[in-house]
Amino acid sequence: MRSVTYSMNVSLDGYIVGPDGGFDWTEPDPEVFRFWIDEIRDVGVHLMGRRLYETMLYWETADQDPSLGDAELEWAALWNPLPKVVFSTTLSAVQGRARLASGGLAEEIERLRAEPGEGDIAIGGATLAVQAADLDLIDEYRAVVYPVLVGGGIPFFPRSERRVDLELVETRTFNSGVLYLRHRVAR
Repeated sequence: MRSVTYSMNVSLDGYIVGPDGGFDWTEPDPEVFRFWIDEIRDVGVHLMGRRLYETMLYWETADQDPSLGDAELEWAALWNPLPKVVFSTTLSAVQGRARLASGGLAEEIERLRAEPGEGDIAIGGATLAVQAADLDLIDEYRAVVYPVLVGGGIPFFPRSERRVDLELVETRTFNSGVLYLRHRVAR
């Protein structure tokens, strides 16, 4: 069965976006960017909310930017054909290989798990991830922790009233001080 993973950049104090709405502190160095390129290769479909979808729209046409380097072009070549499911009550249309979710989160994940296909079902964005976590649908949490304290904003783990035991699967420390933590839900 396809795993459901939640992966995001996060500050050491636990936020994916700072109090001012910014996330410029997550700009990856070449080593971390290579890591994200390798990670996206294992994704079969990406689920996201409106905010993340709108942020990632840049990549739909980024390959036309002559100033991009080889790594950015490689990312765009992997990201663009990747199927995406967008959960939004305000968008009426989406672009590229994205489609608006036709059902609820649990129904979409159940359908995707039942379909033949390779690769993980990735969830991006804290709001969508907390919904999936509350429904016990996340199999792995993957945090790329940046050595910065932003003091508030949107948390990686929005408050939830349930305990989830995790097993450490992998860690990696990058030369920049960024730390990757991969945990599997203990079932």
